[in-house]
Amino acid sequence: MRDEEPQARQGSHLPLAGRSKSRSDFGWGEALNTGAAHASAIPTPTQNGFAVSASPQGGGAGRPCVARARIVAAARAWIGTPYVHQAAAKGQGTDCLGLIRGLYAELHGAEPEAPPPYTPDWNEARASEEPLLSAARRHLAPVAGAILPAQILIFRILPAGPAKHCGVAVSEDHFVHAYAGRAVVESWLSRWWIERLAGVFEFPGVEE
Repeated sequence: MRDEEPQARQGSHLPLAGRSKSRSDFGWGEALNTGAAHASAIPTPTQNGFAVSASPQGGGAGRPCVARARIVAAARAWIGTPYVHQAAAKGQGTDCLGLIRGLYAELHGAEPEAPPPYTPDWNEARASEEPLLSAARRHLAPVAGAILPAQILIFRILPAGPAKHCGVAVSEDHFVHAYAGRAVVESWLSRWWIERLAGVFEFPGVEE
């Protein structure tokens, strides 16, 4: 299933803008300090079908080391999952955050933390501390530069509102996400979406 029409808020449609394949450096987030350690030469075990690396480059001790293509395939496997607010169950129900939570659990065995209650409304006053961006900075690696497949995209739909929408890039110009009234879909990463990016992050353990 593919969806190429963005929304300004739940249930209202906006036309697509021109195509764009890159983004500027938004100045958000501090770089993740992974330290400098050397990988062990011992054979790597597996977890949930992914290789587990003992090096920080592989996401830290005991963290699965995953290829971008594997993450993209995992994200696309959620397409068609119905929208259910605050859920995170592939094939049963999820919202945009639930998609990221579900993929994190698939890759690393468990979610990093339980999210607090939140509303589905994009059109609300911005909190002094933004929960979605704050959680991303705690558990993911912020990145800058051209968008790559398997990266997590966080959007601020309204300039005065909080960052409250997210998805996973599956190519340089498409991403997978979920929002109310539809399901998990693959959408064109048009200029409309690029202009609303609030941050771009990597899952731990991503291999180039």
